[in-house]
Amino acid sequence: MIITSINRAEAFRYLGIKGAPDNATLQLANECEKILLSEMTPKFCWTYADISENSDNAVKLSGYTLVLGGNDISTHLNGCLGVVLLAATLGNSVDMLLRKKQAQDMAKAVILDAMASAAIEQVCDEAEKEIAEKMENKHFTWRFSPGYGDFPIEVQNDFLKALNAQKVIGLCASPSGILTPTKSVTAVIGVHEKSVENKKLSCESCNMRERCNYRKTGGTCQ
Repeated sequence: MIITSINRAEAFRYLGIKGAPDNATLQLANECEKILLSEMTPKFCWTYADISENSDNAVKLSGYTLVLGGNDISTHLNGCLGVVLLAATLGNSVDMLLRKKQAQDMAKAVILDAMASAAIEQVCDEAEKEIAEKMENKHFTWRFSPGYGDFPIEVQNDFLKALNAQKVIGLCASPSGILTPTKSVTAVIGVHEKSVENKKLSCESCNMRERCNYRKTGGTCQ
């Protein structure tokens, strides 16, 4: 996969910038975008699995020992015939770049971090397009990642094993569920036969609500 530009609007939103950024920020953004594009190696992998059972607090998948726990993921997948399991990463070189810039130039490090967050979402968006092309005439929910609502982040290791993600794209997780490389995403996408209304979680139901930087500035993560 090749990403040729970073979604500036999304990166600036991560930075909490409202309105047009000043010239100094724009210049730094130009420099950081070039650096990031040269360092990142975006990759993703995915698989499809039928849903064998969807109870009040757990979703079981045919052919997998992986269990998707929690009421929120169960509700999210209500009416779905199956799921896409998706994992994506920008690669280890981005983590190394961020650590290096944190020691050398904190202003650039902050902007690079925001741009990398925007970039990994772009990778997921492109992955979804490819998945939709390969699964014709299917309808999809929005991405639901471990750690959203009451979907436990500790499921990450089992999630990655189901995808063989360590071997395929070099993505691992700590025992507590922290992904490495850090600029990575795992997500569940529900698959329907018919069009479905996508209802996202509210801030009040999010387990990050008490420490969310977006809420502190009056915004949301959308």
